[in-house]
Amino acid sequence: MNEVARRAWATLPEGSREGLCEGLSPADLQAVLMEVTRSRAAQVTPARLMRRRADDRFVRPSEIDPRRLAKTRAALWEALPPRFEGVELSPVAPLGVTSAVSTVPQNNVLSTIRGTEVASDPTNNLALEAAVRRKAGAERADLAACQRVVRAQTVDGPGMFAHFELFALVSSRRDAGSGRAEAEMLLDHLGFWQDVLGRLVPDQRARLTFTTFGTDDPKAAAARNVVRDRIEDTVRPKLELTEDALRTKSAGYYDGTAIGIAAGDADLGDGGFTRWTAKLLGDAKERCLTSCISTERLTSLIG
Repeated sequence: MNEVARRAWATLPEGSREGLCEGLSPADLQAVLMEVTRSRAAQVTPARLMRRRADDRFVRPSEIDPRRLAKTRAALWEALPPRFEGVELSPVAPLGVTSAVSTVPQNNVLSTIRGTEVASDPTNNLALEAAVRRKAGAERADLAACQRVVRAQTVDGPGMFAHFELFALVSSRRDAGSGRAEAEMLLDHLGFWQDVLGRLVPDQRARLTFTTFGTDDPKAAAARNVVRDRIEDTVRPKLELTEDALRTKSAGYYDGTAIGIAAGDADLGDGGFTRWTAKLLGDAKERCLTSCISTERLTSLIG
């Protein structure tokens, strides 16, 4: 609990925190919070709206020209292989869809009072959809989505915003042994990114990288080395792929192998293997690969 929250709870009667967090049913808690929100909204004036528009980074519009962005989005969908099924995701997802399966804290997403959260990453929601399809009997789920997301953590620096659009791929299937499943999914994901960057920014050198994160667990390390060997033998000969052995970013987020997607001097996105569908399906043999890029960063490179 941060200091601001501690002070706020201290102003309320004893037992309020336990009552709200644990004592009320989800339906009753939602009713209480909706009444609080209705009451506070009734106090909003046009002048306060103007101030909020100026001060709140969550509500300011993007600086990108939507006509240019629409062309980039259309080109990505046009280049997408038939294997991938397009999904029009809801702007909200079940509460905890991010923190329950990944290492992202719940405070980094925008939670609602209705037991949902504003989408912060399409790959989490696509992994949930992939798990639904795998449970229904699909041998392999390959999904794609383009979604504007909101992230609540503080961001600083040029080109960093509270909301932005991502084009994402997620694939999930059961382990086939000897790293074959991982290599097949990597070929499909990285092959798409290499193809689409070659089409949209041919004057910028596409840079695809992979990193195999280490581990103190000898058994896990052995399994990851099998995947790395499969990448060397199967994926690298077919793609312009280099190893980034110095990468440490997202070492605790991705499970084993991560990928990077860049063009020229611009980092466009990344991805990697996760245990999300394994957790959702309760099957340690389930393999899940995610990858995504910022459509706005890509649009900025297109002349």
